[in-house]
Amino acid sequence: MINSNCYKLGAEPSVIRSLFAYGLQQAALVGADKVYDYSLGNPSIPAPGAVNASIKDIIDHTDSIQVHGYTMAAGLEGARRAVAHDLEKRFALPVKAEELFFTCGAAPALISVIKALTVNQNSEFLLLAPFFPEYVPFVEQNGARAVIVPPDTDSFQIPLDLVEERIGPNTQAIIVNSPNNPSGVIYSRESLEALAALLRRKGKEYGRPIYIIADEPYRELVYDGAEVPFIPCIYENTLVCYSYSKSLSLPGERIGYVYVPGFAKDSHELYTAIAGAARIMGHVCPPSLMQMVIERCAQERPDLAAYDENRRLLYGSLSAMGYECIKPQGAFYLLVKAPGGDSMAFSEKAKLRHNLLLVPADGFGCPGYLRLSYCVSRDMIERSLPAFKALLD
Repeated sequence: MINSNCYKLGAEPSVIRSLFAYGLQQAALVGADKVYDYSLGNPSIPAPGAVNASIKDIIDHTDSIQVHGYTMAAGLEGARRAVAHDLEKRFALPVKAEELFFTCGAAPALISVIKALTVNQNSEFLLLAPFFPEYVPFVEQNGARAVIVPPDTDSFQIPLDLVEERIGPNTQAIIVNSPNNPSGVIYSRESLEALAALLRRKGKEYGRPIYIIADEPYRELVYDGAEVPFIPCIYENTLVCYSYSKSLSLPGERIGYVYVPGFAKDSHELYTAIAGAARIMGHVCPPSLMQMVIERCAQERPDLAAYDENRRLLYGSLSAMGYECIKPQGAFYLLVKAPGGDSMAFSEKAKLRHNLLLVPADGFGCPGYLRLSYCVSRDMIERSLPAFKALLD
């Protein structure tokens, strides 16, 4: 006998991965230059030079036992201090090293927090659509219920009335992803402050806190000087899950953290429960080498010039053709309304007729839209534009 839920998840790869695999197959048949793959959010700008220099210096000049050995489960003290100092300097918060728990990227961070807050099978987590599809199994496979808040497709800000309708006595937290995957929208300070006021009011009504889980892998990917409010500065009961995958172009190195502010309700118990959840997942410590790199590079920021050029080219070109696009303020995704309204059918037509790989946003809780990942070469975008025009015609 095997676990049926695990089998189902393993047998049904995500639409994103399926499109990516199809693109690889087609590239082998017709040539990579004839495949236009907007499926995967895989960073295409190089890691900052300081990152590679740090890796080389650490390997060359640090005892190999330290480089390749275990660290404490929560992470190296030096790495935690470096991140705490960076956050404190940027956001004027009294962040302490002992409030940080290092993880193998944002996914284990999210799962650890969700598991720590799941008190029974009635526990509920609100997901603001559009949302990263893996949130659903992260919640449901840890014994809780995912409650979806439909999107406000006029502004793609937080629809407070719909949030309030779905908050109940079993609501443990709401997951907030800003800048957002798949829309590229940044939730405004005004929107977040209104959400904070709502959660305080509902928490008082139920006699316990309702947490915000801030999923922030795209925090540093921002354009036109837009502000990304740091949610712990707005709402005290916020738990931050962060990854360096996008900000330092390190998706394969799997390094991130959970930040549990000391001023959050039950922060000590929460931190301990997160550590316990990580233990259940078999998480001993994230890669020691990458922790050492973060100790040296916590203050590094990405050069976004290439992403910004792609953003402007793709948004401007598709809008001029007649596509209805949501202008992205951050991340590296463009959300496009599917002509005809059926995103699945349009995605399939684009794939079969033009090898144009566009992700239907139905799995993101936003049917009728398509997600385009523009962390690709500018050349590919330029070559793909005739296919977009032909599809629309």
